[in-house]
This record gives sequence, structure tokens and C-alpha cells, in this order.
Amino acid sequence: MKKWTETQKNRLLELNADTKNLAQEFEDETKRNKSFQMLITALVKTQKIKLEKMRSNKRRSRFCLLCDKLVKALTSKGFVQVTTPTMMAKSLLKKMSITDFHPLTKQIFWVDSNRCLRPMLAPHLYYIMKDLLRIWEKPIGIFEIGSCFRKESEGARHTSEFTMLNVCEFGLPMEKRQTRLEELAGFVMEASHIDDYELETEESAVYGSTIDVVTQKPHGLELGSGAMGPHPLDDAWKINETWVGIGFGVERLLMAKDKSNTLGKYTRSLTWLDGVRLNL
Repeated sequence: MKKWTETQKNRLLELNADTKNLAQEFEDETKRNKSFQMLITALVKTQKIKLEKMRSNKRRSRFCLLCDKLVKALTSKGFVQVTTPTMMAKSLLKKMSITDFHPLTKQIFWVDSNRCLRPMLAPHLYYIMKDLLRIWEKPIGIFEIGSCFRKESEGARHTSEFTMLNVCEFGLPMEKRQTRLEELAGFVMEASHIDDYELETEESAVYGSTIDVVTQKPHGLELGSGAMGPHPLDDAWKINETWVGIGFGVERLLMAKDKSNTLGKYTRSLTWLDGVRLNL
């Protein structure tokens, strides 16, 4: 029996072929190749219809619409949206314990010896929060949605530019931290229309121990990671408050909703639009 060639399989994946089609087997190459052409024709037609519906109806990608939903969900709960620079100072990373010898350093896109494209949102949120704690009544909740950049390992679940949602709340009673962190995860999952997830404890290169949001097996995709303070990192920012914080990959939320194995179709791209490959 003949299976799809790697080239054929990759093309079928680009056109969002389902598992049943990908698993087909054929008596010989002639039947396989004929089936391939027929399937490609049908898939291209389907993808063009999706693009036309997007153009005629929503006129915005699911990524943009999800960001809107996340903003609405969090602001309705009293959180304030902030926007910070994409460029980050090396000194701020050092306050997060990311020195020249830290494993994450090799993944950073350095602009010069003192600046980089931000690999995470947390340092800038720390910077803002240390001032807001002087100005506003506690508890204080803020969040940001923005691009981050890392030289990630190759793979279908990673990309060098991705979008993070980072939510944090400072000045909470110590005994309410765990419950609040679970609530924050719930707000994001509800806005993303994802209900098959669970919380797991993991080790982190920055925060030590974290509470991660993971889709249920067999996919087991990590969607977000949360931590609680006071934390040793707080000293560098002269912050002495209880807090919770959690970060999500926005593209991974879309990936999880679709139960997809490929992140690329949901990222900022020149070749994909709203999950549709443009080389139709």
C-alpha cells in the first residue's frame, strides 16, 4: 500500500486536510497521485470560500477578534490595559535574573550590547507596577498583549515572533493568591472558548516553580504559565507585595481551540491569512 509522499503530505497540511484524509492509503502510485489532485482541488476551493467569508463578513482575522475578546474580558473585571516598548533594556532582563550565563540569553534577539527585542512582557510590567503601587489603591491589576521574540527551537509549536498576553495583580491577600490565579486562567479560557484544560505545576528557568495551563491529553499543549509572589525577583524592583501573574501565548489559544498541531498558521505572517495558506 502507498501512503502520501512527504511533499504531498506537507501540501495537504498547508490546506488544512483532516486526519482521515492524511491517513489514506492506496494500491499504487497512480491511484495515489490521482486522489491527491482531486483532494487538492477540493481543499483549495474550501480555503478560498473561507477567505471570501472572512472578506465579506468579519473582515478581521480570528487572531484580532480574540485579542478584542481578551481585552473586553479583562477590562470588565477591572484590569487596566497597558502598552510598553517592544525594545527592552538588558538591565531589565538582569533584574529578572537573565544574565549573560542564563539559558534564555541564547534565545534573545540582541539589537546591540544593551538592548534587545523583548523575549517576555514581565520586566516592563514590573517597571510600571512599582510606580502604580505608589499611586493607586490596591489591589492593582494590569495586562498587556504584545509581540515577543525568541530564537525558539524548531518545531510546529514554536515561532520566533509570538504574541503574549500577560496579566498580573498586586496587593492581594496572601491566602487568595491560588484562587485568584485559577480565576485569571478561567477568564482567559472562557474568552478563548476553551474548556478542556488543566493546571499543572512545572519548573521554570525564571520563576522556579510555576502553575501551567495545559490542554488535556493527548494534545498536552502548554497555553500559559502562572506564578505567585512575594518572590525573590521582587527585591530587584523594590516591590514588597503579594501578587499573581499569568502569561499566555495568544496564537496557542487559537491553536488549542482548533485542536491543531501547527502554530504557524495563527502567527503574524506573510503567507497565512486567518489560518488559510495564501498560495492557493
